[in-house]
Amino acid sequence: MKYLKALLILTLPFLSHAQDRWQQRVEYYMEIDMDVEANQFAGDQTLKYFNNSPDTLDRVFFHLYYNAFQPGSMMDVRSRTLPDPDSRVKDRIYHLGEDEIGYHKIQSLKQDGKKLSYSIDGTVMIVDLKKPILPGQSTTFSMQFESQVPAQIRRTGRDNKEGVRFSMAQWFPKIAEYDRSGWHTHPYIAREFFSPWGDYEVKITIDSAYVVAATGVLQNPQEIGKGYSEATPSGEKLTYHYLAENVHDFVWAADEDYAHDVVQMREGLEFHYFYQKDTLVENWKDLQTYMKKALPFIEENFGEYAYPVYSVIQGGDGGMEYPMATLITGHRKLRSLVGVTIHEMMHSWYQMMLATNESYYAWMDEGFTTYSSNIVEDYLFNPHYPATNPHASNMRGYRKLVDSGKEEPLTTHSDMFSTNRAYLTAAYSKGAITVRQLEGIVGVENLRKGLLEYYKQWRFKHPDMIDFMRVIEKQSEIELDWYFDFWVKTTKSIDYGITQVYESKGKTNIHLQRVGEMPMPIDVKVTKKDGTETTYNIPLSLMRGAKPLAEEAERLTNWPWVYPYYTFEIEVPLDDIKTIEIDPEQYNADMDLKNNVYPFHSSSIELNGVIQE
Repeated sequence: MKYLKALLILTLPFLSHAQDRWQQRVEYYMEIDMDVEANQFAGDQTLKYFNNSPDTLDRVFFHLYYNAFQPGSMMDVRSRTLPDPDSRVKDRIYHLGEDEIGYHKIQSLKQDGKKLSYSIDGTVMIVDLKKPILPGQSTTFSMQFESQVPAQIRRTGRDNKEGVRFSMAQWFPKIAEYDRSGWHTHPYIAREFFSPWGDYEVKITIDSAYVVAATGVLQNPQEIGKGYSEATPSGEKLTYHYLAENVHDFVWAADEDYAHDVVQMREGLEFHYFYQKDTLVENWKDLQTYMKKALPFIEENFGEYAYPVYSVIQGGDGGMEYPMATLITGHRKLRSLVGVTIHEMMHSWYQMMLATNESYYAWMDEGFTTYSSNIVEDYLFNPHYPATNPHASNMRGYRKLVDSGKEEPLTTHSDMFSTNRAYLTAAYSKGAITVRQLEGIVGVENLRKGLLEYYKQWRFKHPDMIDFMRVIEKQSEIELDWYFDFWVKTTKSIDYGITQVYESKGKTNIHLQRVGEMPMPIDVKVTKKDGTETTYNIPLSLMRGAKPLAEEAERLTNWPWVYPYYTFEIEVPLDDIKTIEIDPEQYNADMDLKNNVYPFHSSSIELNGVIQE
């Protein structure tokens, strides 16, 4: 109950800001009995569903994710018909044998004790209700089901490439999200998830030879005893009892060779590490030191972690985030191990505590997570922090996609991109750049405060793009609808250039051009031969404001976005000027850097010490 009270205290500050945003709520109670030899389990689920909407519901939908791992499924066909399928999937589902596929078989389903009829369409179960759920009412579903754990292919499964026996993600029939846009019943094809928040009480009965790691707080460590930190001989079963409050999913993993370390991070927060004993143990120990250093920095810059535990669990097929936990592959060099852990943990902010609809706003999860993890890794590993741009690789990846002609708008549904490359670059790189460019538009400090305020106002509320935009607008007093209209809803790109520099009457005239279709405010830095620097800020008229300036900077008149050219004059003779540079901090994803610097060079220029070809 202390944990629940803490969450209630955390949510109070933003209720007044978003009190009109109703959302559904769930309470799951599940018991499963795992047969480790058959890779199957029997499940008993009781789900109390709260209809907080103004609508009467006469049917509901459940996700049956395991059904995706069958030959001929939508995930299988999509993977086999994409030009660049995920290398982990390809045609592997098509070749699964009967004992390797995944499935959920529903044995019984009732609503308040009365049997229900239903139909199954791949990974979605459509349930007709005996009694409609009226606004403000709740109902209880009871379900018995049998499931087979698929061979590890994507996120979930058994016997991954590192030998972890069970990576149990998307493992139970899960009710779909219903919000002001209606039901979200997208089939499981490749990527993202969207679910209502609630409380999960889960009991996992499994052979005592296995150590279990999971979302939530273990309620019976005294009963598990030695089994919680070290597997015991098989032949009997143990039941692990977990409670997770105010989460929208539940993951667990089990292996016979798990080591288990616990690190007290601060008062009220433990980090748990589960990794195979023959894995790079020294790296997993060093990881714990890095995470101890990272957490205070993360909480200072992005908000307090709201849960009492976080578990880093070896398993899965790369790195994937879940409430209070992540599954990551563990055979990595230290830098990679730290990097993937930081990235997956930052999802705790942007998907586990904020949780936008990833199907439509994957960039608000993956992109914001990439942006923040770039900064955290820069803090941990870069001796020159914070004097560098940690997002440079995302800029390069985005430019390459644009040059390829395969970019698609960020508004594209996550499963509907024409290529995996287009999705990955949009969600991760362009998503991160979305936030990086805001540093240049509203100012670094305004953006930092805005991210903290966004977290405080909208955690546990499923915010969308407009919610985020309004927080940053209020913090900065700058209008931003134009930015999201161009950057998110189109594929128009940014390119500014210096077209002409000349002296007239002892003053220097600087001519600029908006070459690309997307307008942006820009900074122009003039460096004199004596080493003195002045930055000139040119806002857009659309902004109805401008970012705060450093003491040595000057504000110029607004640049109306339809004008392709802009000229300004400075009271410095041309002979006294060493360089003139557009966007010296490289906030913007400018497509052609060669026209950003004067003196002009025919083949290459030097920016911040890096030769740009």
